[in-house]
Amino acid sequence: MSDNGSLAVQAINGSPRHEPVNGTVLLVSLFHPELVRGGAQQICYELFQGLRDGGEVRPVLLASVDSNFPALFKSGARITGFDGKEDEFLFLSRSYDYMWHRVQEPLLVDSYAEFLEDIRPEAVHFHHFLTYGVDFITLTRRVLPEAKIVFTFHEFLAICMANGHMVRTADGALCDHASQVRCHQCFPERAPEDFFSRKMWFQKHLENVDIFTCPSGYMLDRYVAWGIPESKIRIVTNGQRNYADNQRIARVSHPGRTARRNRFGFFGQLVDIKGVQVLLKAAELLRADGFTDFRIDINGSNDRYATEPVRAEIRAFMEAESKRPATERLVVFNGEYDVAGLGARMERIDWCVVPSLWWEAFVLVISEAWMFGKPVICSNVGAMAERVRDDVNGLLFEMGDARSLAETIRRAASEDGLWDRLGGALPAPPSREDMVQAFRGVYGL
Repeated sequence: MSDNGSLAVQAINGSPRHEPVNGTVLLVSLFHPELVRGGAQQICYELFQGLRDGGEVRPVLLASVDSNFPALFKSGARITGFDGKEDEFLFLSRSYDYMWHRVQEPLLVDSYAEFLEDIRPEAVHFHHFLTYGVDFITLTRRVLPEAKIVFTFHEFLAICMANGHMVRTADGALCDHASQVRCHQCFPERAPEDFFSRKMWFQKHLENVDIFTCPSGYMLDRYVAWGIPESKIRIVTNGQRNYADNQRIARVSHPGRTARRNRFGFFGQLVDIKGVQVLLKAAELLRADGFTDFRIDINGSNDRYATEPVRAEIRAFMEAESKRPATERLVVFNGEYDVAGLGARMERIDWCVVPSLWWEAFVLVISEAWMFGKPVICSNVGAMAERVRDDVNGLLFEMGDARSLAETIRRAASEDGLWDRLGGALPAPPSREDMVQAFRGVYGL
C-alpha cells in the first residue's frame, strides 16, 4: 500500500473512538458518488451513511476511481483516503481486464489484502467487482476466512459482457439469457468457448459469497436461471433518505407552466442505454403532428460516455432547439444536478419520464419521483414494469418506440383527471432505514 494509504489506515486504527458494539462492515463500491453519479454507488453510499448514523455498526467505504481522474493518482499510491472524510477510501484502479474482470497489477492486489488486514471487518459487502476484479472475492475469503461476504447485484455484468445490460450489440434488442453462441454473436471476435470459460471463472469466484442480494424480482429470476442458488439470493429493496423531507421548495412561476399537467422531466445520464434519444424523437414527432402543448426538461450530463452517433444526435437536437424562438422551444436542457438540487428540478415538472432501453435493475429515479409526488412514465420492461403499474400509479409505453412514447405524452398532457388519479395512487418510496435494517440482518450484526 502507498504511504498515503498506510497513513490513512493507521489513522483509523489509532484514532480514539467509541467502537461500535456489533463490529465493522467494509462496503466495496464502484466509484464514489461525489466523483461519478450512478445508482450502484449512490445506494452503497446511502447504506454507508445509514449504518454510520445508526452507530451500532462501523461502516468503512472503499470506492474505486479509474483513469478518468488522473489528478487523484499519485506516484506509488494504490489506496488512499478520500478528501479528509473519516472511514472513506479510494481504490486507484488501473490495468483492468474487462473480459475477465481482474486487475493485472500485483501491487494493487497486495494493497487490497493489506487493507483487509488493517480493517479486519466482520462483513465485507461488495456492491460491484468492476474496477476491482471478481477474483477479489476469493482473495477476501482467503484473507478473512471468518468474515461474511455479501454481494449485491446492480446489473447483469456477471451474465453479460455487453456492459451487463443484456442488450444485443448488433441491433439493441433485449436479451433474456446468455449462451456461448449468443454471446459470440454479440462479440464475434471471441470464440464461443471463451464465454464458457468466462462463466466458469465468474461462478468459481462467486462461490465464496455467503449471501447475494438484488433489488428486484426480475433480477433475482435472471441470476437464479444463470446459476446462483436460489437459497443464497434474496431481494433487498434499494432505499434512500427522503429528500422531499428536507427540500421544501417554494412554488414559483416557471416559464411555460400552465394549469395543465403538461411538464415532463428526464433525470439521468445522457447515455445510449438511458434512452434520452427516444424522448427527443418523441418530442420531434409531436411537434411534426402539430401538438406543442407540452414542455420537457432534460436533467443530466455525461454525454461524453454515449456512443458517437447518440452523442451527435443529442447535440444536434440541442443546437437546433436553441435556435428556435423561446416561445417555440419544447425541450430545455438543464445540465447536471445533485440530490441537493433535486427538489427544485422536480418542482418544475408534472411527470417523470424513464425511457430506458434495457431491463434496469431497480431505477432510483422512480423512487425519487415518488418522493416528490410525480407519476412516472416508463418503458414497459424489466424492473420498470415491475414497479410502475400501467394506468394505476403511472404509465407504460413500448420500450424504444418513440411513437408510443409520443402518444403517451400527448395523453398525459391532455387527459383531464389522469394526473390526479395516478398521482393519488403513488406508493411510498422505499426508505433508507428499511434498507439498513435489512442489510444488518443479512450481515448478522
